Amino acid sequence: MTTTTAKKRDVQILPIAADTLVLRSRSWERLRFEIEYALEKGTTANTYLVRGDKVALIDPPGGSFTEIFLTALREQIDPSQIDYVVLGHTNPNRMETLQALLEIAPQATIVCSNPGAIALQAAEPKIEQPTQVIKTVGDTIELGQGHQLTFIPTPTPRWPDSLCCYDPYTQVLYTDKFFGAHVCGDLTYDLEWEALLEDRRYYFDCLMAPNAKQVETALEKLADYPARIYGVGHGPIVYYGLHQLTQQYQQWSAQQKAQELSVVLIYASAYGNTATIAQAIARGVTKAGVAVESINAEQTDPADIKAAVQKGAGFIMGSPTLGGHAPTQIQTALGMVLANASKTKLAGVFGSYGWSGEAIDLLESKFRDAGYSFGFEPIRVKFKPDDKTLKYCEEAGTDFAQALKKAKRAKAPRTPASSVEKAIGRLVGSLCVVTAKQGGVTSAMLASWVAQATFNPPGFTVAVAKDRAIETLLYPDSEFVLNILAQGKHLGPMKHFLKPFGPGEDRFEGIETEATEGGYILQAAIAYLSCRVRHRMDCGDHWVVYATVESGEVLDDNAKTAVHHRQTGTHY
Repeated sequence: MTTTTAKKRDVQILPIAADTLVLRSRSWERLRFEIEYALEKGTTANTYLVRGDKVALIDPPGGSFTEIFLTALREQIDPSQIDYVVLGHTNPNRMETLQALLEIAPQATIVCSNPGAIALQAAEPKIEQPTQVIKTVGDTIELGQGHQLTFIPTPTPRWPDSLCCYDPYTQVLYTDKFFGAHVCGDLTYDLEWEALLEDRRYYFDCLMAPNAKQVETALEKLADYPARIYGVGHGPIVYYGLHQLTQQYQQWSAQQKAQELSVVLIYASAYGNTATIAQAIARGVTKAGVAVESINAEQTDPADIKAAVQKGAGFIMGSPTLGGHAPTQIQTALGMVLANASKTKLAGVFGSYGWSGEAIDLLESKFRDAGYSFGFEPIRVKFKPDDKTLKYCEEAGTDFAQALKKAKRAKAPRTPASSVEKAIGRLVGSLCVVTAKQGGVTSAMLASWVAQATFNPPGFTVAVAKDRAIETLLYPDSEFVLNILAQGKHLGPMKHFLKPFGPGEDRFEGIETEATEGGYILQAAIAYLSCRVRHRMDCGDHWVVYATVESGEVLDDNAKTAVHHRQTGTHY
């Protein structure tokens, strides 16, 4: 038996431009239970050290790396020589490192946006440090020896304090949360940028898609700064695929804005937990082909909330509970929603709490009393969400989006299938059940679009609708099991896996199975294949997954494979 030893967290230090170092704090395993880390490829927190006559440290990492980062930093510079600490964003996790850094660099001036300065004042303990607040695009600080940092505020609902900066001498654009990926490796740059596309798209879908309007605005601002390198906050530094990635961000943002249906997601978050839940719900909504307009109630004018809820097909509100109450901004937003959202619109409620959760009860009772229908049962999370909770939230978001699409279809006039649609329906496929599990998360789906693709290695393709719950378990290098059903004995499993499952519901209840490393073998199957995902191709409303077979067995030599016949190519 081969055993593997998990790599320790470390800091990789390399020059990336004149007088400029990157300190890549690396975690080879999943860093936190947030939906953005769900591919479990680790991550890097990239910090940049720019030395002119004055020294700037850009984007110190979060608390997961405090000790090893400060050790590595001391090896490069005496912290007493640092003049500026630039914060691309603030959050409770980053505050831990910032507090420790300022103890050894008390002379440093913090450079941040105005919302960032407010967050620093609210930190516990309060950060009493000289602060230079960036208020407008184009504000600068001179570092000398040709180096200058020009600042570009790029606020989004998730990071209202977001701040990018640009050094025209090196043409490095420090983009913090933009253009990143949660991938850990030895390559500092995106030399294999095409192979990173899947990870960058997933990162975008999790973090940027719910903020597409603000992302487009940020891209317009950043376009004024001719960059040779993107100094990203996470993952490989962008150099080789810079222009392609920029175009993809523009395309992905435009796709989100072009969706016919949209959901307004309104929330506030005291400690980041409610924002984490919001992010998972938004991911579920967007993967189902419905746009999300995220609104941070603490940063948004009530008039903008009014306009958004009037336009959106549905709304979802989330709140922490502070001292037994919802924050004032949430109560104001609640009044705007009740006054302006049609009672025919679908509603959703979520939140996190430490002890009681009265804010969630308030939102639920107000919407029920007003006569709104709910797209999912109110989500209550005590303290921080775990992996299973995040999956539940994602599935709740998908159910919400599917309900909106179903209502829209019901209103649309029915048209008979065309001759082309009827012809496509004559394509047939084997009836199978795909099962997958990762840690404590499991899922399954009925599949009929399955076809062998290669002899050597033995491989096949399976089409997976983008709004399927199992989709997030079928990324490259993931394992799963393909169960092939028997003709004449397929109706039972078919009906079971076709029925709608609620968020977090056990797909295997009442089904006899045998667990494997990556999924479940159904006793009702005539054969099974244990597989590994090699590639995914984006094909409209489906992902086409190519997988290779690692093992398998025929369980019933005498049975024939069940085949699915359709009348039209417009549905399964």
